[in-house]
Amino acid sequence: MAPLRTLAALVLSAGVASGFAPATPFTTKNSVSSPSNLNLIKDSVFEDATVEWSEEYAPFAKFGWGPSVQAEKWNGRHAMFGWVMLCATAYAKGHGLIPDADVPLDFKEWGTLATISNKDTITHERAFILMANVHAFMVGLCATIAPLPFWDPLLLEEGQVDAEPYGVMPAMKGGVTPECEMLNGRMAMLGIVTLIGYSATSGKDMLDIVNEWVGGLYY
Repeated sequence: MAPLRTLAALVLSAGVASGFAPATPFTTKNSVSSPSNLNLIKDSVFEDATVEWSEEYAPFAKFGWGPSVQAEKWNGRHAMFGWVMLCATAYAKGHGLIPDADVPLDFKEWGTLATISNKDTITHERAFILMANVHAFMVGLCATIAPLPFWDPLLLEEGQVDAEPYGVMPAMKGGVTPECEMLNGRMAMLGIVTLIGYSATSGKDMLDIVNEWVGGLYY
């Protein structure tokens, strides 16, 4: 039953992703003057939002805040990192790599740092996930405050110009390219939203859903 659910999830994901692709222009007998106006999503939507934001909130826009290519790029990177950690945690859970994964932390040893509500503490598994997220947060914080020379800064530096928008569908360029990174980041963000929505509506644990989507590969 799990492979069947996995196939259905993949088909649904493909259908959702296709909704973000620009429609192919077509003509009829009563064709309009500009077939490109028939596109469901215009490439200029993001560009227009970026221009409006830059005009209204110039102090923030110059650093890459708001609807900008820089912000979208870093959001995609965080989403991709999130998927790596989700898959790694699911693998670790299935192969017993997290010691006492389901055992709650000892309140006497960890104090209120490990509590959820009252005196209920989080499990060892959740503590591992929490520390991974703290690590990712610190990397992003370092990229903001004191980026190294070979790093891509989280925020635009003084005088740095944001990259040109990639449009609804970036150009399909393989390899380590900005277009490939942007497309992968968008798919990762869409996947995170789908995972959260599925977990909220079904009541299932996210790791169980990820394991289900890969046909029970992790555990």
